[in-house]
Amino acid sequence: MAASGFEGFEKRLELHFSGDDPVIGMGGLRQVDFYSLEEVLHAVQCTVVSAVGNQYFDSYVLSESSLFVYPTKIIIKTCGTTQLLKSVRPFIHYACEIGLIVTECRYTRGNYIFPKVQPYPHTNFKEEIIYLQDQLPNHLCYRKASVMPSKFTSHSWHVFSASCDKCYSLPISNDLYSVEICMTDLDRVLARKFFKHPDTTGKQMTEITGIGDINSNALICDFAFDPCGYSMNGIDGDRYSTIHVTPEDGFSYASFECVGSIYDDRDDIVKVLKKVVQVFRPGTMSVSITCTSSSEIWSRIVKAVEPLGMKRRSCTVDEFPAAGTVVFQTFTSTRK
Repeated sequence: MAASGFEGFEKRLELHFSGDDPVIGMGGLRQVDFYSLEEVLHAVQCTVVSAVGNQYFDSYVLSESSLFVYPTKIIIKTCGTTQLLKSVRPFIHYACEIGLIVTECRYTRGNYIFPKVQPYPHTNFKEEIIYLQDQLPNHLCYRKASVMPSKFTSHSWHVFSASCDKCYSLPISNDLYSVEICMTDLDRVLARKFFKHPDTTGKQMTEITGIGDINSNALICDFAFDPCGYSMNGIDGDRYSTIHVTPEDGFSYASFECVGSIYDDRDDIVKVLKKVVQVFRPGTMSVSITCTSSSEIWSRIVKAVEPLGMKRRSCTVDEFPAAGTVVFQTFTSTRK
């Protein structure tokens, strides 16, 4: 393990809002101008490197990961030594200016590879939660923080959820689930494809690595970093997917995130997960699934990756206000 290197593990924040139909109909949070978004990102210590949108949401590839802006939802995940939680208060402020009120907050992350170099408020999970609770308005009164363990000290799952009294909430679709995958010890030969040559583009990395085949229906916005590293956001209707790669030996890391519906074809998530594992061939992998309705998605994950030489080592389940059920599983490669 390198004494120091780039922190691949992301911090992820999801904020939900509600408001009057005319405000949402006019675009809701998508009305927040780009200059204001840049101000928030400046506080977090990252910038936009590429962007694309459709009729449902706007997608931004950042210098450190991703931002997605829907009419009533913001998802931001950042890696490195960014100060993600400094975005909470300004996002809520800009939403309030256009007539929206925050109704739910979720914060998740894995284990930092280099925890000692993380700046305040990300020095440890307790500090993060104290800071985050102070940023949130009092009406988000149902709060829970938990660290979901595994058999590996390198992979545990930190979750914080806060939601409000029902009088604020709009009906939230409960058929959707989110999948967050963290992969370490990437196959070295495959990881080399994420090192940049002088003329390498993000699009070329997407093609040569097989990432473009994970969801062939998605519009992909990608970026190749110099000297190495890769990010992409995928847009498929109202759904997003995102991948971020830190390929260096000693602290190699890749993440994949997507959303699905319990009404999707049962094989859809299986096919996606198989392709993700084949692109990276990780030594260790954690998979977190968040679903507000009862679902057996987590068991499909096992069936998808075990034939590819990934053995499940642990499974932890917990319940969170509004976020629903979180199932956290870890896998290791049986390769020699």
